[in-house]
Amino acid sequence: MDKHRAPLAGVKIIDLTRLLPGPVATMHLADLGAEVIKVEDPGLGDYTRQMGARRVATTQMFLAVNRNKHFVEIDLRDDAGRAHLIELVRETDALIEGFRPGVMDKLGIGWEQLSAINPRLVMCSISGYGQTGPMRDYAGHDLNYISLTGMLEQTAGRDGYPAIPALQIADLLGGAQSAVIGLLAALLDARRTGIGRFVDVSMTDAVFAHNIVGLCNANIDGPQPLPGKDLLTGGVACYNIYRCGDARFVAVGALELKFWESLCDGLGRPELKTAHWAHGQQPGGAEALATRTALDEVFATRSQQQWVQHLAGRDCCVTPVLTTAEALEHPLFKARGMVVDVADPQEGHSRFAALPLKFSGFEFAVRRGAQAKGKDNAEILGEN
Repeated sequence: MDKHRAPLAGVKIIDLTRLLPGPVATMHLADLGAEVIKVEDPGLGDYTRQMGARRVATTQMFLAVNRNKHFVEIDLRDDAGRAHLIELVRETDALIEGFRPGVMDKLGIGWEQLSAINPRLVMCSISGYGQTGPMRDYAGHDLNYISLTGMLEQTAGRDGYPAIPALQIADLLGGAQSAVIGLLAALLDARRTGIGRFVDVSMTDAVFAHNIVGLCNANIDGPQPLPGKDLLTGGVACYNIYRCGDARFVAVGALELKFWESLCDGLGRPELKTAHWAHGQQPGGAEALATRTALDEVFATRSQQQWVQHLAGRDCCVTPVLTTAEALEHPLFKARGMVVDVADPQEGHSRFAALPLKFSGFEFAVRRGAQAKGKDNAEILGEN
């Protein structure tokens, strides 16, 4: 079997997005073999060209999420620019955009107009609060979206103060991943029926739909879990973070009894086995606190690396809390082929994450890195 036979070979996608949600979605699709044409305006283009850490001219964020794409510059406010886009739409399978709701319609290139030109077109729109509803026109960012879902309130440290996640949950999991799922489902249907669909992706909806534990708790009568005190947010000793003697941390995820018992034996504290399910908000709350304090004291006696080595081979669900730089060097990601070296003429070599999917008959590769704005105008649009 040809290892270069990509799952999405032959699929053509127009990308009008910028920042993170849309570009990450289209990067995944491009990594899978789709021909992605990234359209930027003649001004700043994608804002991530100027946002975040950089070495020379292009930011690392832009390089990280725009590989394997073609780059064209089109002014959608101009009649000639819109005509270029319409010609591309005639021969494309999907279009993905991330403007505020209504912008595409105002430009005269909304769903109704484009689907009339190409009935099999799939159009996916990513927005913060959705194309309908009382907040469709509101501005927002990841922190706003996760705050409305009930998720952020429960993501708290031991002081009870909500912590800003380092991962952009709404942007990447709510926006990017949901867009990929919706777009692929609609593409499959369009291939079968010849009729495309409009896909409305609300990042807030997506986070809300996946706040599973919070939704379950809301169905239970009585007091709700306090921030940082629920089963999976720090309320039990068997699922928690502990500081080691060198001020580094380890993560303990020994939810199942067999893992907890193995950990207690490994720590030399077999008497703690009976406190497995002691919960910070239940009648056994004092026992839960005492158990967590006991583990605090034990883990403080050795460094992170010493604990990793000591517990190696023991089935107890303990891992070191690594920096991203350390993760790039971890044997797991190297063995899984998850670290790729991307060369750029100006920026030199950068290491990023590979496609997080493994397929039989297909081997992921970075076919081309992120390019200059309008780099492919001549090839794609026939401009000189």
